[in-house]
Amino acid sequence: MYKRQGSLLALLSYPIFFEVRFSRVEQAWLWSGGLGVFAVLCGYCALRVWRLAPALSAPASTDPSGPAIHTSWEDRCFWVALPALASVLLLATTNKLCQEIAVIPFLWVLPLALYLLSFVICFDHARWYHRGAFASLLVVALATILVLSEAGTDAPMKLQVAGYAGALFVICMICHGELYRLRPPPQALTGYYLLISAGGALGGLLVAIVAPAAFVDYREFELGLVALALVFTVLCIRRRSRALALGAVAGALLALVAIPALRSTFDGSEGIGSEFGLLYRDQRWNVAVFAVMLACLVDFRRRRLVVGWRLLLAAPVVLLAGAFGGKVARNLSAPDTVPVINASRNFYGTLKILDHSADDPAEHYRLLMHGATTHGLQFTADDRATKPTTYYGPTSGVGLALRLLPDTPGRHLGVVGLGTGCLAAYGRTGDTVRFYEINPAVVALARDPFTYLARSPAKVDVVLGDARLEMEHELDRGEAQTFDLLALDAFSSDAIPVHLLTAEAVAVYLKHLKPDGVIAIHVSNRYLELEPVVESLAARFDLGVVCIEDDIQDDWWQYSTTWMLLSRNRAFLAHPDIVAVANKTPAARTVAPWTDEKADLYSIMK
Repeated sequence: MYKRQGSLLALLSYPIFFEVRFSRVEQAWLWSGGLGVFAVLCGYCALRVWRLAPALSAPASTDPSGPAIHTSWEDRCFWVALPALASVLLLATTNKLCQEIAVIPFLWVLPLALYLLSFVICFDHARWYHRGAFASLLVVALATILVLSEAGTDAPMKLQVAGYAGALFVICMICHGELYRLRPPPQALTGYYLLISAGGALGGLLVAIVAPAAFVDYREFELGLVALALVFTVLCIRRRSRALALGAVAGALLALVAIPALRSTFDGSEGIGSEFGLLYRDQRWNVAVFAVMLACLVDFRRRRLVVGWRLLLAAPVVLLAGAFGGKVARNLSAPDTVPVINASRNFYGTLKILDHSADDPAEHYRLLMHGATTHGLQFTADDRATKPTTYYGPTSGVGLALRLLPDTPGRHLGVVGLGTGCLAAYGRTGDTVRFYEINPAVVALARDPFTYLARSPAKVDVVLGDARLEMEHELDRGEAQTFDLLALDAFSSDAIPVHLLTAEAVAVYLKHLKPDGVIAIHVSNRYLELEPVVESLAARFDLGVVCIEDDIQDDWWQYSTTWMLLSRNRAFLAHPDIVAVANKTPAARTVAPWTDEKADLYSIMK
């Protein structure tokens, strides 16, 4: 018990204390020192055991070990299925949080800590796991996840983190609590723990290997919830648990009150799943359904519950399983209104190309989605195919900077993050546009079906690999690029690659930049306020900095964006066109410049 508590304390202490207070070098020294102390203590314990070994030895027993213990095949299936479900949902929840927010220790430590905490609580004593209470919370948690998943990015970041993490804890408590209740006699514990380990490994295998091979999108989360609801129902029936069944009904009644309140906390929350939406839109319908359900449970002539009462009481969980199953089914097949003409998934996330307005040649366009975030669109008509769209319109910060660059022949433009290759539309004859892109799938899509790269009159180079590392290798080879402008837009969904916004990274960019060149950084983000980070970096390198927010109302294909322009050429940043649209208000927060040794994302969370 204390070993588990110590491990959990060490896990939680890293993102809360050590990562915030110590640089990476200091952390390495602390880790090395701790490992040395651990080795000394292990040696001391081994020495004490070796000295006490003769006194502790005892003659071997000649008594038989007793009768063999036989466990049912149903129990063995649960020993594998329950830890597998917990493992699947742990990894799927972590993927969901990190892909859409940021790959920071807190967002993978939190789910893992809750997963381990449920183990500690459930296997400490049976009193910590109450079937009825956690069955009620399970229904509320599933309903909450359904609402949050349908709301998507409209839900606030803190609400998403709290909702998904809280649901994961309840799910793990159900899985591990029922697993503890199914433990066999001591003679069979070896097989019990072996199958638990196999179940956990199976869950990891399903998420890490099977799901990427089977799906082009992240579907393991919803499918894991469907499997959980079905396993819960089987448990309710096979274990003949009145507490699980009644708890599910109590949870459904609680959700009728809690979910409307949750939906009212954020905008755009009306789009709840069609299979489940009626449960929360018409309160009179809710009352009628549960009244009929309760009436069907009673045999009035014999004044007792009918034989199938557990299945009927578990109906709320079954309904939720149907809701998630319907959501997966809808997403696995492309909607007729917006066909998906290409979809792929790899280590860097999921990519989809949506084919909009295919029946209208003048309005026909293709949209690239990376996770839940648009990464560019292009019209297919020849007269509009070279039009800059989305985050790169003429009024955006980067569009304005490109328009105001000195009109000299042979401009050299650098772009970190390829997307659809939209910025190539600004290239002119004699120019060179050099893209850096880490995801090979994005490179393939930018060349087909998107055509910005092929249509650009400029010479276009695409460098595959991490932009910062590739730039450092170019410097080592003596190949400084002398960019007139370097645009940074390499964010996957709203998750940011921190190493591209550190002081060391900016030092590399400046070595590739002309003395009067411009760095344009795209800082639009739903969850993180990146402006103070860029301002602190500009101050460290004595660069001028302006923030340009454009809010497009007329052209739907141009998105509202926030770009920041940095340059030693303060006269360029003082151009009247830039001054007219620049945000005069400095960032409300002040943060220390990020470095490779220390970068604090917690201080800039919205």
